[in-house]
Amino acid sequence: MENHGLIGDLQTSALIAQDGTIDWFCAPRFDSPSVFASLLDRNSGGYCRIRPERDDVVARQLYLPGTAILITRFMSPEGVGELMDFMPVTGKEPTDRHRIVRVLRTVRGHMRYTFECKPAFDYARARHEVVSHPQGVQFRSGPHRLNLCPVRSEHVGDAQITDHAVRYTIDAAEGDDGGLILETGAEYPPCAVPPEEIWQLYDQTRSFWREWVGRSQYRGRWRENVERSAITLKLMTYAPTGALIAAPTAGLPEQVGGERNWDYRFTWLRDASFSVRSLLGLGYHDETRQFMYWLRDRIADSAPKIMYRIDGDTDLAEESLPHLEGYRGSSPVRIGNDANGQLQLDIFGEVMDAFLRASDTGLRPAWDGWRKTVQTIDWLCDNWSRPDDGIWESRSGREHNTYGRVMSWVAFDRAIRLADRLGLPADVHRWSAARDAVYLDVMNNGWDEKEQTFVQRYGSSVVDAALLYMPIVGFVSPTDPKWLSTLDAIDRHLVSDSLVYRYDPLQSPDGLAGNEGTFSMCTFWYVDALARSGRLDDAQLAFEKMLTYGNHLGLYSEEIGPTGEQLGNFPQAFSHLGLINAAMKLDSYL
Repeated sequence: MENHGLIGDLQTSALIAQDGTIDWFCAPRFDSPSVFASLLDRNSGGYCRIRPERDDVVARQLYLPGTAILITRFMSPEGVGELMDFMPVTGKEPTDRHRIVRVLRTVRGHMRYTFECKPAFDYARARHEVVSHPQGVQFRSGPHRLNLCPVRSEHVGDAQITDHAVRYTIDAAEGDDGGLILETGAEYPPCAVPPEEIWQLYDQTRSFWREWVGRSQYRGRWRENVERSAITLKLMTYAPTGALIAAPTAGLPEQVGGERNWDYRFTWLRDASFSVRSLLGLGYHDETRQFMYWLRDRIADSAPKIMYRIDGDTDLAEESLPHLEGYRGSSPVRIGNDANGQLQLDIFGEVMDAFLRASDTGLRPAWDGWRKTVQTIDWLCDNWSRPDDGIWESRSGREHNTYGRVMSWVAFDRAIRLADRLGLPADVHRWSAARDAVYLDVMNNGWDEKEQTFVQRYGSSVVDAALLYMPIVGFVSPTDPKWLSTLDAIDRHLVSDSLVYRYDPLQSPDGLAGNEGTFSMCTFWYVDALARSGRLDDAQLAFEKMLTYGNHLGLYSEEIGPTGEQLGNFPQAFSHLGLINAAMKLDSYL
């Protein structure tokens, strides 16, 4: 899965492999059913491919610097070709119209290419027909339309059409340009595209991304890595609402061949709240404000969920797709996510921390929003001592999780600060009492005197990588002896050559079979914790090692496998948020 690049238009996205195959694309939104999903089933998932006909071609990928325009280079003894893929930005109004532009150039010698397109609508559950038009091809499946519009060129052969697919051959010499546009939601027949229209779309897309990247205030030593992570996060943001999805994919395994395969095309309150720290650190205040409006509306719910669809809907019913073989045989392939019904008390701390950080930009809650916030914190006063499902969405039952308690303390602490800073009415005395009670509860029950470590859950002696967040939020001093001994315990039990596991499933059963890889965000938290605790050389080395685990484009999935392969959904917002925050923290020390 690491052999892919990501393109998008801020409402949906596509993954493109190094061989020129679009093998994941959902429309009209990130969380819509797939049009191409050969990433999950090579035979029936659907794909769109452009590749040279030769077998001795070497392929390489890169991004046009400062943009989300992906370039795939094909190199052979007889010629070199370049495939440029991008999606023109759609804007802030929801639309069914989305375009993938594929521009093919031969930069040296002579190349012969094959183009094939075989969609599989609705996760390959819906049939479709192929309709030929004088200037293109249209795929029809119920109300859905996918237009294939070729660039006007004498180098493109006639279309070869079957019941389900279309195929072209492209014969091009040095200097020849060609390509096509795939367009969803079109209400008109396909038509051939003049070359100048393709290049106009290219110029507009390039300008958009370079202007956006140019607004970043980051000037640290890892600028290229941070810039790519920021662009990746922007590609996973749904422009109409400002919601950040956890990942643009579903069903990619945390263990190849295993059952830990989840749908991450939704917005977690936790992930999105973490993004506020990154966005503000980079200077993206407008994006922060838009997201905070979305977050405010979620907190206004009487009982906030841990995750939502990008439009705020809570219907995330989980189902399996048994007709799909799964990535490298990893099944079941799941869409939807039943973890939506879990109780995870830590989300309140993450949300309130985001509110406090946003207030630094002058973003003040409206009265109705503050009333809802007060109601939420008052609810937490009555419920913080309940067992919960935990940050890692265990399916083994609720426990008294230390991280949930720590973040409940954060929720009270940030709410008190916000009320004091802005002069807003609240029962601060009650909140202060709750904050102190949580703190004492963690110190009395979340600490294992024998092992000299904070623990994953009360009554256990095992550690959890989520504890790395304790000094980051200020619950403990990074030089507190209790914390330093906890960091030593994490080193012993969860760290492998600087990579960090979330927890040990053998010692902490989570209700699922098998194991998983190291969790990339936890590795970046580890870097942050090392730096704060005075182990700066270790922090910098761990960070530099982690940079070697990104794919050829600097993208990270959720986890890293034993031989450095990417595991879990790809790319993962958590991982890129962690990279940005760790880089900024290291810059502040170096």
